[in-house]
Amino acid sequence: MKKFINHPENITSELLQGFALSFPEHVRVVQDKIVTRAVPKDQDKVAIVTLGGAGHEPALSGFVGEGMLDFSVVGDIFAAPGAPKVFEALKLANRPAGVLFVVLNHEGDVMAANMAMEMAKRENINVKMLLTHEDISAGLKTDIKDRRGLVGCVPVYKIAGAAAEAGLPLDEVYRIANEFNQNMATLAVAMSNATHPQSGMAIGDLPEDEMEIGMGQHGEGGGGRMKVCSADETASIMLDQLCAAVDAKPGDELMLMINGTGATTLMEMFIVSRACHIHLQEKGIAISRSKVDELLTVQEMAGFQMCIGKFNSEILSYWDKPCNTPYWCQF
Repeated sequence: MKKFINHPENITSELLQGFALSFPEHVRVVQDKIVTRAVPKDQDKVAIVTLGGAGHEPALSGFVGEGMLDFSVVGDIFAAPGAPKVFEALKLANRPAGVLFVVLNHEGDVMAANMAMEMAKRENINVKMLLTHEDISAGLKTDIKDRRGLVGCVPVYKIAGAAAEAGLPLDEVYRIANEFNQNMATLAVAMSNATHPQSGMAIGDLPEDEMEIGMGQHGEGGGGRMKVCSADETASIMLDQLCAAVDAKPGDELMLMINGTGATTLMEMFIVSRACHIHLQEKGIAISRSKVDELLTVQEMAGFQMCIGKFNSEILSYWDKPCNTPYWCQF
C-alpha cells in the first residue's frame, strides 16, 4: 500500500504535529502525545478525557474542543498509550469539578486505563471511568464486558461533553453519558482490509466477492462473512440486529450514525443512510438525528460502522447543544 509518510517510526509524532498546526484555534499538543484544547475549559466544569491509538483519524483527537473532549491521549499506530502517559493527562485534567474518563473496550486501552486509574486514586484525583462496549458482533447474549468499543465513543463524547459544558456535576455527567452508553449498539462491515502504515502489511484478508459483518476496529474477524450484498440488503441485515440489541420499538426515537472506515465514499454512505431511514420508517421507528461521515477510520479499509442509540428528551437536548472541534462543529 502506497502512503505519503517519512520514517515509519515518526508517523504518530508527525501526524500530531501536523494536526495541531492545522487547527491551532482548537488544539495543541502537550507532553509529546497529549492533545488538549487550545482554550481550556473553566475549572468548575467537568473535564472529559479519552485515550486510543493513532491511525484512526479523525478519531479520537479530532473531537477535542468546546462541547466535547478536553484531552485525548494518543498511542502509536493501532496501539494504546502507556499508563504513565494516560496518568499525565488525568493529572493535567484534574480539577475541583472532577474528570470523566471515556475508554473504548479494547484490551490494551483498558489495561492502560485501569493502571492509570490506580495511579490517579493514589493522587486523590476525582475521576470516574466510563467504558464503551457497544459492538454486538459477538452476539446479543454475550456479556457486555466482552463487547468491543467502536464508533459509539463519539456520540458519548458529544453527550458527555455537552453535559459537562452545561456545568453539571461529575455524577450527573456520568449518569447521562452512561444512560446513552447502555442504550446504543454498533455493527461494522468491511469489503476490504486495512494495512498497517508502519509495516505495510495487510491486516487480514477478504476475497474480492465477500464482505464481513462484525469486523473489528483493527481488522479483527467478526464471524459474518458472506457474499457482497447491495446497500439495501446490507443495511437491512445490520439494522435488524441493532434494533434487537437496543430493543427498539415503534414510536422510539433513535440516533443513526454511519461511520466510514477509510475507503468508502460519501456516495455509498448516503445510499446506506437512505436504506436505514426507509427500513426504520417501515417499522414505525423515527431517526431523530443522524450523522454520516468518516469519524473513526481504519486506514484504507473499505466498509462502514453503523451505530444506533436510543434518545430520550434529556439526552436529545445535550446532543443538540453546540460544539466546536476540528471534526464536529455544531452551532
